[in-house]
Amino acid sequence: MDKKATWDRFYTESSSRTATFKNFEWFFSFDTVRDFIMPLLQTKSHPDALLQVLDMGCGTSSLGPSIYRHSTLPCRVTCADISPVAVRLMQEHVRTEAIQPLNLSSQLEFVELDCTQLHKRYSSGTLDLIVDKGTTDALVRSKEGRGKASVVLKQCLKALRVSGSLLQFSDEDPDARLLWLETEAREQGVVAADVAVQEVGELRGVCYYCYQITPRAVG
Repeated sequence: MDKKATWDRFYTESSSRTATFKNFEWFFSFDTVRDFIMPLLQTKSHPDALLQVLDMGCGTSSLGPSIYRHSTLPCRVTCADISPVAVRLMQEHVRTEAIQPLNLSSQLEFVELDCTQLHKRYSSGTLDLIVDKGTTDALVRSKEGRGKASVVLKQCLKALRVSGSLLQFSDEDPDARLLWLETEAREQGVVAADVAVQEVGELRGVCYYCYQITPRAVG
């Protein structure tokens, strides 16, 4: 599930089944997790600068565009995915729908990006919020397992501003995910100011969680 060709084929086949575009929501839609995401943006502000938000592994979800639409503070929402097919479909959809933001200074963009290569686009301490809805789950279930997920976590922690947040939405049990997150944060030279979990709820018989990782600089 970590291969570009797999997702290109998935989104190509999904889009060919219907005459009109339809968002594909991995796990659940924005409305389910809105209260986990939006309050974090209300507490951050940079004078004369946009809040920087990354929807990592966006696919064709409405998550990123919904953050763009509903944020009261000006933000730049970057929706990134390894699949150029997903990126193209979302660009066309947003252009067709003429989606408008609540704050007219906000910006929305879609980019092709391998999440293991975040360092090529983002320098240290430049992001306020990273949202990961199922991307890490797809990685840890791939052949390479948690090794590739560890690379992504390291780059996320480096790209976040001090007191920025990484939100991982997952169905992995806290007994496993929390220990991994805490261990990885220490090994990457980052002391996690807060590694916390909240239950999102049960959907279609599966319990989902929101893991929040908030880094601070060592020393």
